[in-house]
Amino acid sequence: MEPGRLEAGCDEAGRGPLAGPVFAAAVILPPDYFHPLLNDSKQMSAKARQTVRDAIMKDAVAWAVVCVSAEEIDRLNILKASITGMQRAVQALKVRPAFLLIDGNRFTPFGGIPYKTVVHGDATYASIAAASVLAKTARDEHMARLALEYPGYGWEHNAGYPTREHIDAIKRLGYTPEHRRSFHPKELEPTLF
Repeated sequence: MEPGRLEAGCDEAGRGPLAGPVFAAAVILPPDYFHPLLNDSKQMSAKARQTVRDAIMKDAVAWAVVCVSAEEIDRLNILKASITGMQRAVQALKVRPAFLLIDGNRFTPFGGIPYKTVVHGDATYASIAAASVLAKTARDEHMARLALEYPGYGWEHNAGYPTREHIDAIKRLGYTPEHRRSFHPKELEPTLF
């Protein structure tokens, strides 16, 4: 981080599930921000994520979380949907960043803001880790709400990922409007024999 430069970390959650939207977040942290529990959200417990989320929402210079629907994922493809989500999150920030730190290896130039892609950036930069926490907690809460609307798929604990329980539920109950039609796990493909 360059001194005095407002950098936004960007990340998404939910690229791999069979159902639900992908959530993206952008976070601008104060200079030298530190929280002892902040890490890549996948490495944190749910309780730690919640604690850190509350701190980020209070302490960040600016933050934004957006979602891209399953229907839009099917229309764009998951990579473009993830990038679109991160761009929308940056656009939703109340403060314009001077630089973007993007988790992953792909991004599309946006709004004339220079950027850097970083593989495993959520384990390298605090702002990307913060974005990963906001995106994951928002998505997990959303999937828990959808689980009440579409019971039987286990979304309250599998978050729409292709677990055995979820795949068996699709076989038994069929697809919902929240399922991504462009995602085809092998276990659900018709067989010739």
